[in-house]
Amino acid sequence: MKVILIKDVKGQGKKDDIIDVSNGYATNFLIKNKLAVMYTDKSKQILDEQIKERQDNENALVESLNKIKDKLNDKKIEFKVKTGAGDKVFGTVSAKQISDKLSKIGYKIDKKCIFTDGNIDSLGNHIVRVKLHKKVEFNLNINLVK
Repeated sequence: MKVILIKDVKGQGKKDDIIDVSNGYATNFLIKNKLAVMYTDKSKQILDEQIKERQDNENALVESLNKIKDKLNDKKIEFKVKTGAGDKVFGTVSAKQISDKLSKIGYKIDKKCIFTDGNIDSLGNHIVRVKLHKKVEFNLNINLVK
């Protein structure tokens, strides 16, 4: 019996896969537990519509994230930090602080999307990577000043 998976099923397939399983397994486990629906022309048509709608939504999301990327790509964010002897910075600038600074200027970016290569703990320019989506990634300039 052919079924369309509604959710990921370990050992069988991922969501939206069309698989061929035994009748008993399909009716007594997959369909009963709402993990799959029986494959028909109508269910295939609905699946195709859902996949197209999800693709359109993702394309719109990527487009809006690309606009944010274009605005922030060459932007320089400046942090005033306290320094000690020899211009040694007290502490470091974290991803949360960068996220907070970006939200103050109007860009809501989660701290989990900001990746630093090591600590930002010295005066001058630093480059951090911002990954908004698997298709949208850019570099942000961070400048530490006294």
